[in-house]
Amino acid sequence: MTRHAVYLEVASRRTFAGAIEWPGWTRGGRTEAEALDALLASAPRYAALAGTGFRMPKDLSALEVTERLRGGATTEFGAPGEIPKADTRVLDAKELERQLRLLDAAWEAFDAAGRSARGVELRKGPRGGGRDLPRILKHVVGAETSYLASLGARYRGPGDEHGELRKAVRAALTAVARGEPVENANAVKRRWPPRYFVRRAAWHVLDHAWEIEDRAR
Repeated sequence: MTRHAVYLEVASRRTFAGAIEWPGWTRGGRTEAEALDALLASAPRYAALAGTGFRMPKDLSALEVTERLRGGATTEFGAPGEIPKADTRVLDAKELERQLRLLDAAWEAFDAAGRSARGVELRKGPRGGGRDLPRILKHVVGAETSYLASLGARYRGPGDEHGELRKAVRAALTAVARGEPVENANAVKRRWPPRYFVRRAAWHVLDHAWEIEDRAR
């Protein structure tokens, strides 16, 4: 049976469960049990990402909790914000290429969701909340620009959701993983490890890709 190592990020009102070796496959819930259930339920969607080689778990017994983190304000707000110890491991060339491939797959899923929803009015929340599609696209671009700063790089290109920003992300990730200087360096107090950058960025774009899919139905 395929088994997946999972970490839990636990705060008082919110918990996230994330797969150690599969960045982007992270889901949240009010409790540890809810987070693990949500992670398992999202496995088919993650398995649909192109070219990842992901194998779906059969049931909850396939999710092995190997690390627990104390969540903070970001966790409570609704985003995974703590760095698993596993993400501080060095990236060799082979694993760097795999991580970049997984990030590309998340970007492709987000782009596909956006294309499918163009011209469709996204369903509102119970109190009329929720961004429309252009605002979601703008939000994701803004988030990835700020994430890039957490790698110690500054983005100076056009502010759209395609092309140059993603090239800058890939270049910075590669440089940091190799221990090389990044272009357009930006001073940062606490630089994200490359593995965590991919985890956070892939989670964010997939979270919004799946939001678009759900709200467009």
